Amino acid sequence: MSKYSIKDLERLSGIKAHTIRIWEQRYNIISPERTDTNIRYYSNEDLKRILNISILNNHGVKISKIAGMSSQQIESEVKQLVDQSVDHQDQIEGLIVSMVEMDEERFEEIINQVINTFGFVAAMEQIIYPFFDKIGVLWQTGSINPAQEHFMSNLIRQKIIVSIDAMPTIHHNPKGKVLLFLREGEMHEIGLLVQYYMTKQLGYKPYYLGQSVPYDDLASIVKIAQPDYISTILTNTFEPGELNDFIQRISSDFKTQTIFLSGYALKEEKLKLPPNVRLLTSIIEFRQTL
Repeated sequence: MSKYSIKDLERLSGIKAHTIRIWEQRYNIISPERTDTNIRYYSNEDLKRILNISILNNHGVKISKIAGMSSQQIESEVKQLVDQSVDHQDQIEGLIVSMVEMDEERFEEIINQVINTFGFVAAMEQIIYPFFDKIGVLWQTGSINPAQEHFMSNLIRQKIIVSIDAMPTIHHNPKGKVLLFLREGEMHEIGLLVQYYMTKQLGYKPYYLGQSVPYDDLASIVKIAQPDYISTILTNTFEPGELNDFIQRISSDFKTQTIFLSGYALKEEKLKLPPNVRLLTSIIEFRQTL
């Protein structure tokens, strides 16, 4: 069973920890358990309930009224709101609830709705990526079960691949060539797949190498393909100084390419960026740069 701190609930729901505690005491909306060392923690059911309450409360339903509703009533009201809503926060929280419940059908409904409503790129930028940002810290700290993360990642991955397959291949006069890869040991390719989609959509010719590419293989492909740009996403943590060493190496080995770097790992230390290396903070910035 996954265990969440009150700060985890605050981060995912947007409700302040202080408010959650007041609601616990006054309305008994959730009941945390305690570890052997008396530290409070919350279950999947608690997280799901607080997310659902957040959605209702954000739509003007008073907490006193919500406290008197059954779980079934709350879930029914929330489903109706999320299905009709254009509020991104509602949809993000709906995705989190679906992930917690491992509810593939509901997850698919929400994903399809946001893609159909906003289009693929806007759905990724405004809903899917913020969703990943919300759960990313929890995944890294072990607060969520890896099976939950794999569940939703694979469903989203399937959607992206289907969208990529539906796009025409660029044979003539591309704007440029972009090579996309994850370094050896990096396995989280959702962001890279979105970059692949955007590269094709914008009229560039992509070379997609995918997950865990050995450095020597990368060098061989660069020599053959001669891309204008190289893009990678760095999620795994580095040893002290190792990240700067990697940046200096890839910059030196591929002097004629512009190199795009993004990902959680880049937030962890002060970086020395050579002239041909660009640090991108979001998928929106990747698209704008191209």
